[in-house]
Amino acid sequence: MSANTTTIDVRSIAPRERHPLIFSTLGALLPGAALELVNDHDPQPLHQQLQAQMPGGFSWTYLESGPETWRVKITRREAAGSCCGGCCGS
Repeated sequence: MSANTTTIDVRSIAPRERHPLIFSTLGALLPGAALELVNDHDPQPLHQQLQAQMPGGFSWTYLESGPETWRVKITRREAAGSCCGGCCGS
């Protein structure tokens, strides 16, 4: 695992607390950084919610696909239109 990857194992977290924790963690990621999510079921509904709320903002890669454990690497993409990291393109 990369130094730019945060891991969250949501299997021991109450279901109602999972998505808020995941979205707050994703919101804090810098471009190029990733979240490795560990879950006890396919997090496809989360993927759909992420695409609806932040279209194109993250890549989604399955690292393990069940049947007991799913691991997904969610990486924050670089901001579109950013040429050099400077303010206003300068």
